[in-house]
Amino acid sequence: MGLILKKMKTTEIVRLGYYFTKWLWYSSLVGIGVGSLSAFFLISLTFVTNARMTLPWLLYLLPLGGAAISWLYWKLGGNAIRGNNLIIQEAHGTKKEVESIPKRLIPLTLFGTLVTHLFGGSAGREGTAVQIGGTLADAVGRVFHMAKNERRILLIAGMSAGFSSVFGTPIAGTLFAMEVLAIGFVRQEALFPSLWAALVGNWVTTFLGASHAHYSMGIIPEATIGLIIKIVIAAILFGFTGRLFSWATRLTKIIMSNWFNNPVIKSFIGGIIVILLVFLVGTREYLGLSLPLIDQAFLGESGPFDSLGKLVFTAVTLGSGFQGGEVTPLFTIGATLGSTLAHLFHISIPFLAGLGFIGVFAAASNTPIACFIMGLELFGSGALPYLFLTCVISYLFSGNQGIYETQQVYLRKGNLFEEE
Repeated sequence: MGLILKKMKTTEIVRLGYYFTKWLWYSSLVGIGVGSLSAFFLISLTFVTNARMTLPWLLYLLPLGGAAISWLYWKLGGNAIRGNNLIIQEAHGTKKEVESIPKRLIPLTLFGTLVTHLFGGSAGREGTAVQIGGTLADAVGRVFHMAKNERRILLIAGMSAGFSSVFGTPIAGTLFAMEVLAIGFVRQEALFPSLWAALVGNWVTTFLGASHAHYSMGIIPEATIGLIIKIVIAAILFGFTGRLFSWATRLTKIIMSNWFNNPVIKSFIGGIIVILLVFLVGTREYLGLSLPLIDQAFLGESGPFDSLGKLVFTAVTLGSGFQGGEVTPLFTIGATLGSTLAHLFHISIPFLAGLGFIGVFAAASNTPIACFIMGLELFGSGALPYLFLTCVISYLFSGNQGIYETQQVYLRKGNLFEEE
């Protein structure tokens, strides 16, 4: 150790110490703030979900809820209406100047997401957490007059804290925020700030009483040629499903915006469509987060069309202007699809449901490394090679467009193996 220190210049030691201390301080501030807000959000989300389950008539207020959300964003939101895409665009720094992220984005996204879930819209929660993290981090950076490049690093750390605190997966949250910015490129300079913010955010959220769901893949089967072939086929289908979800959500947004120039009317009509879909399919299982569907998938009790049902409900909800995220719906779609394929392939149901849970998310978000780590954090290391194989193949077959419109394409997947 002494020899190593002797070889290091004094200036280098001082510089590293300053870097470490600085980012420990800033990331701690962001992690504590984001973790606290995420705990409030998760506890509130549980409350409104229970209220919707207890009072079924709340569904009929969904059009009014959507209209209220869109009116607030229309009149008060400004560039906050871009949500996750605003955060991602500012984090990867395509512009010379960092655009201001309005602080009102925090109450707007909290209110919008809670109202969406209270009245039955099919949406997730990570979008809200990432927006909270990015907005809070941007505010901290401006209060301390940080340089624009440092503010972008802190913004990535805020995204990490948001993702980590809402799912209880700090390592995946760290990598997700760095990987989601551009396909084929990772912002490694944000590694330590993101990791520390993610850890602190998760610790604070857990300390304040918020809980996270965990699932089991059961007994991991031994590797055989037949099993590997089945996993590869399933992973390709997960990739296409993630691609379908991204395409359907984007197409719905385009159609609804073309038909209804007024965002308030657009969301009102979208709420009516969701209600009509409930009567058409005869079930409310696709409303909200649909966490019971995930439980059923791991038990082998989900229906063969549950993945399609959740996809359609979510595309209509988000495409109509309601607030929330895409990730939890993607978990539901993937787990139910994996469960269905497990019946067809005659392999372990919770095993393939777990692979689908992670695979469809990897495909739609274009973040295979983060999703692989998330699989390890949620399911353990027993299925390590299968999780990584699924994430990589799903990612390859999902195309170059995902759920985040401002995600850059640093390296197109079709060019991955071309010689320069």
